[in-house]
Amino acid sequence: GTIVGMTRGTRREHIVRATLESIAYQTKDVAEAMVSDADIDLSSLRVDGGAVKNNFLCQLQSNIIGTEIVRPVVDETTALGAAYAAGLAVGYWDTVDELRDNWQVDRRFPVDEDADIEVNYDRWKDAVERSEDWAQDE
Repeated sequence: GTIVGMTRGTRREHIVRATLESIAYQTKDVAEAMVSDADIDLSSLRVDGGAVKNNFLCQLQSNIIGTEIVRPVVDETTALGAAYAAGLAVGYWDTVDELRDNWQVDRRFPVDEDADIEVNYDRWKDAVERSEDWAQDE
């Protein structure tokens, strides 16, 4: 990994923001590939994992992808999925449909139509291109 564009004025806050932006930009690339490959319309995107606790990241993601981001009440869905699988296996729940009813929205992040993300996204793509081929086998 590389960090591009640092100056003597770069502070830890800049590094944190760059990290969050990189998550959002990489997700944009994956979302665009999914939409293209599956020929679907992405009207909203459900998110999970520890990073989605960050409201800035969720709003940024919404603006960058251009679709609503929906964060669930339970954001650690890997552990929840394991619990659901165990519950289904022992008969606590009879069907997967019962589990779908448990999913609840914590917060929705609508697209901010005034957000100007294209310039920063283009700069991010430039930074990624500059970072390529740094690692070499010896």
